[in-house]
Amino acid sequence: MSKPSRRHLWTALSGVVAALALSVPAANALTRDTTATPAAHSQDAFTGRTDAALRKSLKSLVKEDGFPGALASVSGPHGRARNYTAGVGDLKTRSEVPTDGQVRIGSNTKTFTATVVLQLVGEGKINLDAPVDDYLPGLLRGDGIDGRNITVRQLLQHTSGLPNYDEVILEDYLTNKQHRYFEPREILDVVLNKKALSAPGVRWNYSNANYIVAGLLVQKVTGRPIGEEITDRIIEPLHLRHTYWPAIGDQTIKGRHPHGYFAATPDTPYTDVTEQDPSAAWAAGALISTPSDVNRFFSALLDGKLLEPAQLKEMQTTVDAVKDVRYGLGLATVNLSCGGFAWTHGGNTPGYTINNAVTKDGRAAAVAVTALPITIPASEHLDAALDTVLCAR
Repeated sequence: MSKPSRRHLWTALSGVVAALALSVPAANALTRDTTATPAAHSQDAFTGRTDAALRKSLKSLVKEDGFPGALASVSGPHGRARNYTAGVGDLKTRSEVPTDGQVRIGSNTKTFTATVVLQLVGEGKINLDAPVDDYLPGLLRGDGIDGRNITVRQLLQHTSGLPNYDEVILEDYLTNKQHRYFEPREILDVVLNKKALSAPGVRWNYSNANYIVAGLLVQKVTGRPIGEEITDRIIEPLHLRHTYWPAIGDQTIKGRHPHGYFAATPDTPYTDVTEQDPSAAWAAGALISTPSDVNRFFSALLDGKLLEPAQLKEMQTTVDAVKDVRYGLGLATVNLSCGGFAWTHGGNTPGYTINNAVTKDGRAAAVAVTALPITIPASEHLDAALDTVLCAR
């Protein structure tokens, strides 16, 4: 099996500074398979050899890479979810990782935000190729930045040239930023004090700022908060019972969840950052969900349950991003070791990382760990765990 190349994707899509390093003694590995009763189609149940391989992958993430906990959910086009865990859910109490527990899903939020924008496109309320200034006049002005020249499509596609702001948010994270509330306008002020990465439409550059603007665009057009629109248009219709948009000031995770951990350097121990203010991520990364709910969302999206064919086609129209990866409108492709590709996004936030993807034939997998992957081996092992399931036959 050739080495998966998707590490380049999740490095780019993480929404965090890749240079941050983590170090902690590995937790004792405990792997559990909490399997829902599979459907009659055994080929969809991810049993046997693949089942064992995934459990082994999760153990390796804990024992070799030092992630405190890992959890996964997999499903086929006609099969029910199978859920797995490894490691511990709390380094202090050594409690088990809750099965299909809630985690912060980071930049997967972008796919939800892009879906709402494209629904509004289908309703005739937004034009993908209209300039941002048509909806948010005067909002984007800076060094090489002009909302009269940046289109809605370019925001969703990360080809606007807007710079990122992550390093400002993550600097002194534990002492100054973990519990701080950020207004979207405050975040944009950071962005607009920088120089554009490129002219609009020239090249792909991943930037959370694009989706801060997209969230403001949704609010301007609908007159309602972006979190409410995501809830009303996606979460409730799909009955994603364990997915929610945190209320302003809510730093907790409401349901059963593993604790998330963060360290600023390789020489410092993990700090529990389960409770944090997600406002800095906002429409680019604030959602809380479970691996199985993430799979249900992406499967429904690609099955045409959320967008009309014309808008889904726009979402899946991609441009070159990073090596072996193409990016559409809040949705990306990643090559698989067994050939072909899967649709994906993935997300990182201090304390949690989730890699997830859905294949064309409906196989879905999501693998989450309770810290940020820093070393290349740790990142590759996380990617390989996902590839193991998606390439199952």
